[in-house]
Amino acid sequence: MNIPNEYVSQAEDIADTVIRKLKYILPTLARLCLISTFLEDGLRMWFQWTEQREYMDMSWGCGKFLATVFVFINLVFQLGGCVLVIIQYRVNIACGVLFFIVVLQTIAYKIYGDLQFLFRNLALIGALLLVLSESRGEAKSLFAGVPSLGDNKPKNYLQLTGRILLAFMFVTLIRFELSFFQVVQDLLGSALMVLVTVGYKTKLSALILVLLLTTLNLYHNAWWSIPDYKPLRDFLKYDFFQTLSVIGGLLMIVYLGPAAFRWTNTKRSGRLVTFQ
Repeated sequence: MNIPNEYVSQAEDIADTVIRKLKYILPTLARLCLISTFLEDGLRMWFQWTEQREYMDMSWGCGKFLATVFVFINLVFQLGGCVLVIIQYRVNIACGVLFFIVVLQTIAYKIYGDLQFLFRNLALIGALLLVLSESRGEAKSLFAGVPSLGDNKPKNYLQLTGRILLAFMFVTLIRFELSFFQVVQDLLGSALMVLVTVGYKTKLSALILVLLLTTLNLYHNAWWSIPDYKPLRDFLKYDFFQTLSVIGGLLMIVYLGPAAFRWTNTKRSGRLVTFQ
């Protein structure tokens, strides 16, 4: 008897049971988590209109007009994109708008100079790709005899790219500290993320990562425990909701499952490899 395999099988059975019970609310919960960072940031633009405008004017010296335009675009695009994702209307446009906001803020706030923030923004883009993938209907290939990923190549490419980009979140969590807890966290998180990326034991691995990342997020980014007047509160709040969006991406992986890798050929049966 292979005890480790037996434990994995039991864990998969538990995961499947949880997923079946949550199958009707799982995609909605995933979308809510995913848009949370955009929703929070859009509301922050509303409630901190003057502060945000003055910050942009001071950082770039662009004048009040352009600074106002920047804040307005962030406010309207983020809140509008969130609404479209939730009601599942024009999701491709909504994801495009939110993707534009990620790129715009990366440049405007000079995040490209900070690898941690840059990697987390890449993970956020990966989560958006998973939402876009979930919204796409099944489509048949128009060409035979060419390599394809399953029956819906664009959708599977989106899923694969989204999974790869989500891995950047866990790169930012790796700490080279000689403590038992940190070493276990680094090894476990890295191993699970590799499994999710390559599509092996995807649902189980993603579900465990959801639990792990949620625990770490509540522990490290407890912004509600910081007084309003401290700048640390806004930093932790931003980090909390961005991490929550990545959790939403992982929940979408739990819901979507792995993609099938298929090679098709007109003359002979193709080779099919599927990771569960």
